[in-house]
Amino acid sequence: MEPQPAPSSSPRPEGGPRFVYYTASTLNGFLADEDNSLAWLFAVDSAEMPDLSAQLGDVGVNVMGSTTYEWVLREEKVLETPGRWQELDYLGDRPAFVFSSRELPRPDGADVRLVHGDVARALPEIVDAADGRDVWLLGGGDLVGQFWEAGALDELQVTFAPATVPSGKPLLPRRIGPDGLSLRSVERFGQFAHLTYDVGR
Repeated sequence: MEPQPAPSSSPRPEGGPRFVYYTASTLNGFLADEDNSLAWLFAVDSAEMPDLSAQLGDVGVNVMGSTTYEWVLREEKVLETPGRWQELDYLGDRPAFVFSSRELPRPDGADVRLVHGDVARALPEIVDAADGRDVWLLGGGDLVGQFWEAGALDELQVTFAPATVPSGKPLLPRRIGPDGLSLRSVERFGQFAHLTYDVGR
């Protein structure tokens, strides 16, 4: 598979930000295994991964579910290390909306906003916080599916790793047909295949 010319981003919806689901997956469509482990991903040389900096340049808000958030807190030792959240490029000083039915700890100094309830009700606040920039949906897949159902999913970027797992957290547990996805680019990064789709509204 040869890299294609770098594509331009999908057009930003008039009057609002783009909602972009950017994630890594196993070949058989899982974000994490049954133990919420990403060992399959970290077993591949990380130098081969796509450069996040290009993706982050236009991101104004991060959105994630509680499982993703708790994974970040645990794996990055955020709560034990003051300032660690702000040091991480993919978190930094952006507002982060975390969807959860539970109260969760928040790192000191981080703009973490816990959201209880459905996606549609939270959209106006997320759009306002994005201030015209992209909204990065980190996952999980079911939460992203809720954004799709609410008409707030514009772009899907998936980096497929050379690994499979027997079960785990699915990439996007919704039925979306080929009429709803338009392949924009295919890129190769070492052992990874990176696919970008525009999502029909």
